[in-house]
Amino acid sequence: MFGLFGKKEEKSPEGRLADLQKKKDWAGLAKAYYEMGVAAMEAGDLNRAQLWLHRADTIYSADDDIYDKVGEKLMDDCSDRIGALEDEEDLLYNALPAEIEEKAGELNDIQVRVWGLLSMARLVKLGQRLAKLPGCEVLGELDWAVDMMFRSLQAPPAQEEYQRLMNVCNALYELNGKKIYYTGEIEVPGKAPFQLFDLNGMFGVEQELNSYIDSHLRLLAALSQGAEELPNAESGAVACAVLPDYYVRTGARDLNEVPQIKAELARIPGDFAAVRDQLPLEEIGKKIAEYKQLDILG
Repeated sequence: MFGLFGKKEEKSPEGRLADLQKKKDWAGLAKAYYEMGVAAMEAGDLNRAQLWLHRADTIYSADDDIYDKVGEKLMDDCSDRIGALEDEEDLLYNALPAEIEEKAGELNDIQVRVWGLLSMARLVKLGQRLAKLPGCEVLGELDWAVDMMFRSLQAPPAQEEYQRLMNVCNALYELNGKKIYYTGEIEVPGKAPFQLFDLNGMFGVEQELNSYIDSHLRLLAALSQGAEELPNAESGAVACAVLPDYYVRTGARDLNEVPQIKAELARIPGDFAAVRDQLPLEEIGKKIAEYKQLDILG
């Protein structure tokens, strides 16, 4: 658009992103996110740098054609910057997973799995809403998957259930490479829309869920074969319901002061105490049922 004297008006970053998404210029979108990440990093806004640089990395890493168009110079610098951000211990993006990993060392394998399952249950409602986006139907399967995995910790599942869980696991892995991942969004009453790409934080929610379910499938397979050595549990899913990207993208400066994040940061140690103190499975089941009804963005 031009002003009164013919001078071209600069589009906002959001407008530029929308244009690139509309054109399906994925390499251009990756470059735009990279440039926004660089600007945020140079301004000292490390949360936004984390947000945008990881989005750029996700896009160009998922497709060879995009990878070739973006170029090694940009990707090398993006990688270096992401590496530098990983050294920032005070960032919630780094501090929370490190703390969870340390606390997981105090639990046995099954306790770690139940700890992650409780967090996964809190994504059920959001997953059901995101599942309405084309190609994202797998997110509507979280409700069933949580129940199935909890039951399977008590009794072996049927082969049909095992195969269905494997299908969910594979579909979650494939979600990251779909273009809807870069463009899809849903309305949030009274708040900014939630973008599917907001799942990208904390190493990618859908990828952490994939890893968690894959580990569970390997556990079930090992148990069915009478294996003596069992696969280790994955603790990454414990942070999956924090969703920092959504709040950083929509303007939060101090993530620790976001009410929804504060609530989630209280639930995580509460769940840890419950599994550490060996709360009866019946009570764990009740907590899972309650969490499945939670509006995590509310």
